[in-house]
Parts: sequence; C-alpha cells; structure tokens
Amino acid sequence: MARTVWDSTVGKKTVMAVSGLIMLLYLVVHMIGNLKIYFGAGDFNHYAHWLRTVGEPFMHYEWTLWLIRVVLVAAVVAHAVSAYQLSRRDIKARPAKYVHARPRASYATRTMRWGGIILGLFIVWHLLDLTTGTVHSGGFQEGRPYQNVVDTFSTWYGNVIYIVAMLALGLHIRHGFWSAAQTLGVGSRRRDRALKTAANILALLLTAGFIAVPVGVMTGVVS
Repeated sequence: MARTVWDSTVGKKTVMAVSGLIMLLYLVVHMIGNLKIYFGAGDFNHYAHWLRTVGEPFMHYEWTLWLIRVVLVAAVVAHAVSAYQLSRRDIKARPAKYVHARPRASYATRTMRWGGIILGLFIVWHLLDLTTGTVHSGGFQEGRPYQNVVDTFSTWYGNVIYIVAMLALGLHIRHGFWSAAQTLGVGSRRRDRALKTAANILALLLTAGFIAVPVGVMTGVVS
C-alpha cells in the first residue's frame, strides 16, 4: 500500500506537503532560537549548549538533537525527491508548449524550483560554515556559536549568501504553505483568502526574523 501511495501523484504531493510542514515547524523554532543572539554571547551560547542536553537524563547527551537531525534529513530528502519526481511527471505529461498562453503564475510559483535548488545549496554551505566549521571564516570555535555567527556575518559574502537564501525561503514558504493546505484538504473557497494571508504573514515574519541576525551584526548591535 505504501508503494502504491508513493507511486501516485496525490501520494507524492502529500509527502511533499507533510515534509514541508515538518521543516516549517523547525524553521519557526530555529528562528526564535536565532533571535536569542540579541541577548548576548552568554545567553546564546547557553541556549546552544541546552539543545545538546534536552531530555537528560532519560536521553543521553546530544541524542535528542541527533533525533531532530535525522527527522529533518528525512523530511528534506522526501521533500526534494517528491518535488523532483512531480516536476518530471509534469514535463512528461506535456512535453510540447501550450498552444495558448497559460495564466501568468505568481513570482513565487514560477521560482519554486529554483528557490528549492538555492535553499538546498544554502543548507550545505550553512552546515559546513556553522556546524562543522569547514568553510568558516575567522577560525571556527567549537562550543562558541555566538562568536562563529559574528565571524560569518562580518564578511560580505556571508551576508549575501544568507540574505539571498532567506529571500528565497520567504518566497518558497509563501507558495508552499498555501499549496500544502490545498493538498491536505484544508483549503476551500471560504478559507483561501485566510490561508493566503497566513502564508504571506508567515513568510514575512520568518524572512525578517532570520535576516535580523546578519543585520544585527552588520549594524554593530550584535558584536
């Protein structure tokens, strides 16, 4: 049954919607945690340490964090694979161009694929920068995320990469949230306006919340 559901277009759209909502929930929590940087190095570094001790003593050190990582990786892979396969099906279904022009889609809709690619590349860079320190500038300091964040956003390219990715994220959420609601059967004619408003507000808040971190470093509020 699982294989039958996965092979169907509706099944892939459902997987894409559910995995997208899982990632969206993580992004909300992650943004709130990021904003703790405005409370200073002590609070931010303490928060980062707390993430590794969540669930103790029942859970060992970092077990909860690794569990979250595994769920997120599974969600990202499921989302990316279903999006790619749906895209291929769409192309195969109509390999020739439409005789009549299709209704002009929103900017967010037309850039969903490119936005997904940008976000995928950003995730790789972000992990190599602030998790492993492989491409980090200024000397990566294990256990001192506040200093590492300040180092990253003290470079012009760190700011450009992050802000461009967050703008792409906002567009992705704006369309993806509403699309997921339709897929899961939440949408209706009466609810469409409310769902689109919620998608716009959520996209704006998350984009502004994430961009607030590099802006804080650039303006010297966070240093």
